[in-house]
Amino acid sequence: MSKLNTTTDDGMQLVVFNLDNEEYGVEISQVREIIKMEEISHIPGTPDYVKGVINLRGQVTTVISLREMFGLMEKEADQNTRIIVAEIDGLTLGVIVDAVNEVLKLSANNIEPTPAIVSNDIDTKYLRGVGKLDDRLLILLDIPGMMDFNEHNSTDHKPGICARGV
Repeated sequence: MSKLNTTTDDGMQLVVFNLDNEEYGVEISQVREIIKMEEISHIPGTPDYVKGVINLRGQVTTVISLREMFGLMEKEADQNTRIIVAEIDGLTLGVIVDAVNEVLKLSANNIEPTPAIVSNDIDTKYLRGVGKLDDRLLILLDIPGMMDFNEHNSTDHKPGICARGV
């Protein structure tokens, strides 16, 4: 089953962001809002990539670091750091990224499936494919794959969290 099956013939509209000099995209329909970095309340006993929770207009929202989830070196938050707030099936998740660059539309013929051989640092269930835009490649992420409820009780702390809480 292809993860690109929700892409229409017209393509998809993406929020493009940076992590460690790489460009990533997430389908705009998965994004509720983008906010500046704010104070996060840490929750003990969670995986390192789960940074904690924030109070987002009265709603407790779990926040994760994609840098840590993907095995990248941690970086101090700066004026460009953003939290992409995603809402999927009524569940909310905040995702810390280095910077949000733009919103763009990518045609379906510029989207390739995830290559068969990919880095072990990123679990392929979080990938939707690779987008080609002129001389740029965008790694297309699947936020619902990050909200994997079957893995959140795992003791080995591999990616997969429960967005209902930590």
